[in-house]
Amino acid sequence: MNKPSWTIPAALLLAGSLLLSACGSGAATKGMEKEGPGGAAAPAAQTQKLVMASWSKPIAEQTNLYQAEAQGWFKEKGIDFTFVPGAGGGDAIKNILTKQADIAFTDPGSLYFALEKGEKLRVIYNIYPQNVFNVVSLKEKGIREPKDLKGKKIGVYSLASGTRHNLLVLLHQAGLSEKDVTIIETGVSNFAPLIQGQVDATAATDTGLADAKLKGLGEVNELRVADSLNVPSDVFVVTEETLTQKKELLKSFLAVYKRSAQWMIDKPEEAAAVAVAKAIDGQDKARNREVIKLRNASALTPGGQPLGTLDAALLQQGADLYKRLGLIQKDLSLKDIVTNELLPIEEGAKK
Repeated sequence: MNKPSWTIPAALLLAGSLLLSACGSGAATKGMEKEGPGGAAAPAAQTQKLVMASWSKPIAEQTNLYQAEAQGWFKEKGIDFTFVPGAGGGDAIKNILTKQADIAFTDPGSLYFALEKGEKLRVIYNIYPQNVFNVVSLKEKGIREPKDLKGKKIGVYSLASGTRHNLLVLLHQAGLSEKDVTIIETGVSNFAPLIQGQVDATAATDTGLADAKLKGLGEVNELRVADSLNVPSDVFVVTEETLTQKKELLKSFLAVYKRSAQWMIDKPEEAAAVAVAKAIDGQDKARNREVIKLRNASALTPGGQPLGTLDAALLQQGADLYKRLGLIQKDLSLKDIVTNELLPIEEGAKK
């Protein structure tokens, strides 16, 4: 994705830094390991390697994973954990299909695209049950409801991004379509074009909006996609082959992940400090607090169900809508794709 050019204060140019940093790719990265004699990493006994392919580089919202590594929670479960960065949810799924990773940290849209191609995948954990996408406009534009977007120019990161896909969801729920608006690719630093008046509104995420506010964005109206259709933002996906061959290992991984997610919910201030040392975008502790606050909220399941609980019917609604919007061409059946069988049995997470 290319960044547009503009001339406004440098602070606002950083509004999309989270997504920009997330879109890079690189080599697999290992987390903190306890050192043995001479500073060498102490080998863990009877461990099994597990590789997680992410949609992003290591960023602040994933601080729970860094804490799990630093505290040895993976090793306690016999897991030798590796984080593979990516440039979007499609990258994460590609990595599990090519056996470069065991589990993908990805989004429902990327899942639907892969299923349409006939890939044999299973969804095993609901990372962020709450939809985090939005459409933001300056107060003076008077865009208070989705129907007010008709005839407006709306910025998206790219035509292949989740910002566009979720914008289409929002428009559809208001009885509108892509033909009723003008969609403009603005790149990830998309709040500057909004300020300059190049667009009437911009499609973004909750953390993108939080960044912009921290950098001086004024009063805005926010249309949350979750208020129209609250399809999850991210899920853990594996291939059917991996599920069959590594079920117990995946169960152990999810137990650690759930424990770490609960830790971040319980101790957001501590998490903000951990992010300073571990996340590529974690240098500002105040920003870390806001990002972690938002991600903790998005990790909570509707109705107070245990962390990670999947709703196959809701993911089916998302797939059906993607077909109606023309994003996919085939009918998908999610009932045999989604499973809660690997979720940790214990209700309380260890501290």
